Amino acid sequence: MEPAKTIILALGGPTEVAKVVGVHRTRVSMWKVPRAKGGTGGVIPHWHIEKLMAAAREKDVSLSLRDFAPVVGISS
Repeated sequence: MEPAKTIILALGGPTEVAKVVGVHRTRVSMWKVPRAKGGTGGVIPHWHIEKLMAAAREKDVSLSLRDFAPVVGISS
């Protein structure tokens, strides 16, 4: 689910993102799961954004705050 799916992929996958934000890989994977199934519905928790933005700069990945906004009306 977007935008989590795209951001996680751009930063190297759930394991890499988990290392960046300091959580278990399965927690990152839950960002891509619908809320009805216990996930975040594609939303990345706001307290991780600063670390993810820093990782994107280090990896030369184009990422802006706008990229973290939920995508409305599109299912993945």
